[in-house]
Amino acid sequence: MNHIVTVQDAVTAFADFMEPTDAELDAIDYEMPLITAEVELLDAQIITIDRTPTELDARRIRRARRRVLAARRELANRGATVTGGAA
Repeated sequence: MNHIVTVQDAVTAFADFMEPTDAELDAIDYEMPLITAEVELLDAQIITIDRTPTELDARRIRRARRRVLAARRELANRGATVTGGAA
């Protein structure tokens, strides 16, 4: 039986050049409050997918939306004051 194998030794997905740069990591860190707020909103929406939303669910979604808007506002305000940043 002949085995079919690749000629490459290493998988290119794990190459050194595929790692995020320091600038990319800084940009992610800069946007982390917004990312966290969006994840919380998504969690609140996922809870209500398979059932009728209760008043508590509706409040949770409204609060999460407000957090997303506040995080976006804060990010926009910080981006306006930072020169050469990740805004």
